[in-house]
Amino acid sequence: MYAPSPMSTRSPIAAYAKVAIDNSVETANPHKLVLMLFDGAVLALASAHAQMLEGKVAEKGQNISKAINIITSGLKASLNIEKGEDLALRLDALYDYMVIRLLHANLNNDPGALKEVSGLLGELRGAWAEIANDPAALSGNGAPA
Repeated sequence: MYAPSPMSTRSPIAAYAKVAIDNSVETANPHKLVLMLFDGAVLALASAHAQMLEGKVAEKGQNISKAINIITSGLKASLNIEKGEDLALRLDALYDYMVIRLLHANLNNDPGALKEVSGLLGELRGAWAEIANDPAALSGNGAPA
């Protein structure tokens, strides 16, 4: 009896998108990976916002959890406190604040908190993107402060 593989049950477009994302991650430099983390968190929050408005509680919670995971296991984990000193400590505290606001948003269905965190992530992403224009800032491994 034939059982379809997990890849064959997805649309060709979804399969192509996954391959494209996997390839982007594999070929990206550390600076680009951080930009991708920002983009992923903002996208998850946009989805959570739409799902919040539609009353899709489980999906909203999953996307907020995804954004929290990106912030804590991606952005926060990539900070180099020793090298970045005060800036890294401030970013660490800001990431903690974002997580608290996202937990609040999830528990209280607060779209304003989602927008707040998305805005903060957008500002940080913009600043991080500007660093790409400064070769001196990218010396070393390109990881955040």
